[in-house]
Amino acid sequence: ESFHMNPQLQITLSQSESLILSLSQHSVTHPQVIGFTGYSQPPNSDSFSRSYFKNARSLLNSQYTNSRHVSLRTSLTSTSYVILPTTFEPSQESTFTFRVLSRGQTKLRPVDCSPAMLKTPIVKAPPQLKESKGYEQYESLFFQLCDERRTVSAFDLQELLETCLPNDYIKSMASLDICRQVVATLEKDKNSLGRLQHSNFKDLIVSLKMWQGVFRAHTREKTGVLRAERLRDALLEVGFRTSNEILAQILQRYIRKDGTLRFGDFVSIILVLTMAFGYAEKRDPSKNGVVKVSTSELVRSMISA
Repeated sequence: ESFHMNPQLQITLSQSESLILSLSQHSVTHPQVIGFTGYSQPPNSDSFSRSYFKNARSLLNSQYTNSRHVSLRTSLTSTSYVILPTTFEPSQESTFTFRVLSRGQTKLRPVDCSPAMLKTPIVKAPPQLKESKGYEQYESLFFQLCDERRTVSAFDLQELLETCLPNDYIKSMASLDICRQVVATLEKDKNSLGRLQHSNFKDLIVSLKMWQGVFRAHTREKTGVLRAERLRDALLEVGFRTSNEILAQILQRYIRKDGTLRFGDFVSIILVLTMAFGYAEKRDPSKNGVVKVSTSELVRSMISA
């Protein structure tokens, strides 16, 4: 279930030869049972998902032990391989060093993928939304709070969500900061001075339902609590492919003391990524991964995020 969440390392050999692979854990006082498994890497592949490891057959397997070092001597051909250092029990963490001893030229690097928004995380509201069960209370309160242009401010949105959202763990996204993010992300008319239109509000309600379903599907240990190691898969299901570096920055900003995230954190991450990728796409018409921005544009984008 969580095997693919372990670090993935790529070994590339220039020729067939005999190697010594060595995994060392740093902890001496509380050692974990550790080991590693290797697979042949298909060409033109990024990081590997759960489905790959369910179907692929491992080519090499070390012993699993709680000793400081685990080593394996093996012979490999000139191609690329993926090595996964792991603990024997799931949901355990350990810092480690992985070494490759060879006579020929061998490259070792982390397997990573290029970040991308694979699909929009904002779900468009269907025409029959008014007939959906439970939506009436949202729309009724919206029209009570909106102005003559049928728009609401972040303060109005917070009041609306706190009143209508069904339980506490979902209401964790009803903070003023997140409501400001919602308005900044979904606001189409930049002359509306930070207000959310009715059509965008309907998209938000539909999107929240989808995000909640994804969040719930990945919070199997405890309802309303997402473990940090499951965030990448949850974001991928929403529509974002994240690199190791971006994921590390997200966790540094949002992770809680117990190593988990709440639904409000998850929504905030989705909104930040939506704005970031949307900003990049607008300024990269040739889709070559290079964006040129002025200092003013860069500062405005960082403030809005």
